Amino acid sequence: MGSGFLFLTSGLLAAGLPIFVALTLAVFIGLSVAGTTPPMLIVQRMFSGLDSFPLMAIPLFILAGNLMSTSGLSNRILKVAQMLVGPFRGGLAMTTVTGSMFFGAISGSSPATVVSVGRLILPSMLKEGYDQKFSVGLLMATGAVGIIIPPSIFMIVYGAMAGVSIGALFMAGIGAGLVYGLVFLAYCYYRACKSGMESRPFPSRQELFTALREASWGLAIPVLILGGIYGGIFTPTEAAAVAVVYATVVGMFIYRELSIEDLWRVCVDSAVVTTQVMIIVASAAAFSWYLTTSGLTQQLATGLLSLSDNPVVLLLLINVVVLIAGMFLDPNSIVIILVPLVIKVAEMAGVDLVHLGVILCVNCAIGMFTPPFGMNLFVASSLGGVTYGQAVKGALPLVWLALIVLFVINAVPEISLWLPRTVMSGISG
Repeated sequence: MGSGFLFLTSGLLAAGLPIFVALTLAVFIGLSVAGTTPPMLIVQRMFSGLDSFPLMAIPLFILAGNLMSTSGLSNRILKVAQMLVGPFRGGLAMTTVTGSMFFGAISGSSPATVVSVGRLILPSMLKEGYDQKFSVGLLMATGAVGIIIPPSIFMIVYGAMAGVSIGALFMAGIGAGLVYGLVFLAYCYYRACKSGMESRPFPSRQELFTALREASWGLAIPVLILGGIYGGIFTPTEAAAVAVVYATVVGMFIYRELSIEDLWRVCVDSAVVTTQVMIIVASAAAFSWYLTTSGLTQQLATGLLSLSDNPVVLLLLINVVVLIAGMFLDPNSIVIILVPLVIKVAEMAGVDLVHLGVILCVNCAIGMFTPPFGMNLFVASSLGGVTYGQAVKGALPLVWLALIVLFVINAVPEISLWLPRTVMSGISG
């Protein structure tokens, strides 16, 4: 029964049906075959799945990120990043990494980071003589950090589904995101030294101060969000609402690059994205309920544990499954479909659920630029002069570098757990 249901679900997904249709249709067929539960419960479980206060943060963070993307913040962030790392060898490539980390901490979206940073810096990298494949690959790989560094939509969904503190996940994402970025910074420097690139003069204090002052309103958003959450001033959902108000005020009255027309367009775009995410969350709630009540989750967990009860082996299996899923599905779909399965295995193996959330997040970040269907591949293809084939060729070498980061985060839980365990109680190691 369990294998048949999973085969049915996989077949519906492979047939090209939308994620929410495939999940709800699989549950409907499963209930109809069993004949013991009225199908109307599917609708009830979908609505109850959305009845969650933490999930309210999703549309608000999407809106806040889009507001800041439209308000001219990208130029200011990249200018600061270039001031900080631009003088080093490979400075422009390192600016791409640093700028992506800054912007990811504001948008919480990988595709938005790729587009915002790519439009500004890709022409400059090509003009300076960087190889196109490397430039595009670096942009896609470092743009993926947007779903690791808080605020992260992925972590909000995972936290709501797994019953894990979103604040703890955000803190865990800081350590993982920094390690991810530092590894790519080191690679850019190594590549520049190997190719004989020269360093540049450092900016004056006045130039650096001016760049920081111009970008300070935007760079304050992560501080406002995280500081408010960890200071106990507001919850992650309330922080998202504060971020929307703050982003609107900054864009309209301080930077003055956000018009009423822009505000309306941003609200409409954000509503469309929110709808796409939330309808999948609703269908996943019904899917997760069916897996649990039918006993499939327990059966699958027991099956995996029969292979090994070694946490290292089980983590390896989870990583392989999620990496393969990342080649075909977007991160939100992955967390929704797989979390009910892997959580049970992780709990039985004694794996901390905060650490597990970060591992899944990094896996999904890698999936964002892994062929054949990584979302960043298609986003990069929308940039001028870049084909899908060039994007794939640029991504493949950097997938291996990202896998090294994934291995380190798996092997050293302290990278994820040290900060939340230090600041918050109840986080194990």
